Amino acid sequence: MEKVTTLFLKIAVILLGVPILLLCIFLVPELGKEAGKMLPEFAFFQYWVYIVFYGSTIPFYYALYQAFKLLRYIDKNKAFSDLSVAALKKIKYCAILIACLHVLVLPLFYIFAELDDAPGVIFVGLVVPFASMVIAVFAAVLQKLLKEAIDIKSENDLTV
Repeated sequence: MEKVTTLFLKIAVILLGVPILLLCIFLVPELGKEAGKMLPEFAFFQYWVYIVFYGSTIPFYYALYQAFKLLRYIDKNKAFSDLSVAALKKIKYCAILIACLHVLVLPLFYIFAELDDAPGVIFVGLVVPFASMVIAVFAAVLQKLLKEAIDIKSENDLTV
């Protein structure tokens, strides 16, 4: 049963990467062009959009890779190891980096909201940083719990 569950999660991890790849191929260039059209006096915003969105894909895919490694550790019965703690730590840092990068784009969402007179656009811009911070906090909690479990396990191994 455990192998089936981790197989399902591995497939889910792979499938999480596909929509982001499609967004980077189709949506990010359109967002950059739209930023250049809406703010011709600030044409560098177009490149800012490219840098932030494409730059945030690097930690995103690295975090997916770490999640995949974590699932492999579970398959090999090495879930309670320092390798798992390290993978969770890397996932946490990737999520924080993604949140920070997307916070840098929030002024652009504010400008879009002002031009279109649609304040809800700002909340759309807050979705990715908020979700990333939730993932970072969750990974930090799991990292701490796993580290404590490993410490308790090693104490029990020494006692016996």
